[in-house]
Amino acid sequence: MPRPLWTGAISFGLVTIPVKVVSATQDHSIHFRQVHLEDLGRVRTRKVCELDGEALSQDEIGKGYELSKDQTVPITDEELDRIPLPTAKAIEIVAFVDADSVDPIRISDSYYLAIDGQVAAKPYTLLRRALERSEKVAVAKFAWHNRERLGLLRVREGAIVLHSMRWPDEIRSPESLAPRQVELDDDEIDRAVQLTDTMALDSIAGFRDAYRDALEELIAAKSEGRELPEPAEGEEQEEGKVVDLMAALNASVEAAKESRGESGGGEGSGGEATVHEMRPRKKTASKKTAPSGKAATGRKASESGKTTGRKTTESGKTGGRKAGAGKTTAAKRTTGAKRTARKRSAS
Repeated sequence: MPRPLWTGAISFGLVTIPVKVVSATQDHSIHFRQVHLEDLGRVRTRKVCELDGEALSQDEIGKGYELSKDQTVPITDEELDRIPLPTAKAIEIVAFVDADSVDPIRISDSYYLAIDGQVAAKPYTLLRRALERSEKVAVAKFAWHNRERLGLLRVREGAIVLHSMRWPDEIRSPESLAPRQVELDDDEIDRAVQLTDTMALDSIAGFRDAYRDALEELIAAKSEGRELPEPAEGEEQEEGKVVDLMAALNASVEAAKESRGESGGGEGSGGEATVHEMRPRKKTASKKTAPSGKAATGRKASESGKTTGRKTTESGKTGGRKAGAGKTTAAKRTTGAKRTARKRSAS
């Protein structure tokens, strides 16, 4: 069992359960040291007093609260321990709520609660069974690291877990971050829902930290003098490009099906997403009445060629409306055929 981080008791009505708090998570991140590049000597951080410039040891450093720029009040650990706080050495359960009513953004670090002595086995089991049968979670208050905290108690694999929670006023409002109202087609929403269904999993236990694996391989290669691993080739979307949303959804659904071994290419599949280049808008010139005769005919042919050259690559609906005639082909057509092609492009 890992080293206990805190010892105290769960206060459950008139029931007291002695417990030890141990960390429920492990940090597997790879940590680097700051070193001098010339000789790889370690660079250390010194704690220096800004008044006399002297480097201080840990036993010379205490706590102080700055009332103003020129006034600081010193606070000792003994004074903090004497604060009359009911939750100083107890995890006091104050309410039971449905688990779905707790916003996940409020949950912070997680800890396991282990019994502290055999005398705690029966009340610990009693609380665990009560949580399981009621299908609720317990809201509790406790003091830790010189502040009162809000906690959430639930059961995981036979053990009671304490989740440290943020107070309501510590959560920022996302109101200013929400995008403005945009128009969405029902087909786009249906396709997005189909994508979520295709990518649905029963468990996320199989995910791995690919970056950590690659970092370990890099460190091993450098330590053994081997050639450094080459980065994986991947498709990168160029900046300044806009992806057709519907085509991207169709391609994503097909890719998700292929990754699961399902056959793709069904109805509604749109192949690869179409990428359109972003260009600055040009000011529209005022319309002029077209002159009659050959000049008007030549101008119509030129406009028809330009209009038909702007192909819209949407899946399904607009695919059959593509006008692929170039300027040379448009110039050879009769005036009546040109007008017909122009009408189709405009529609």
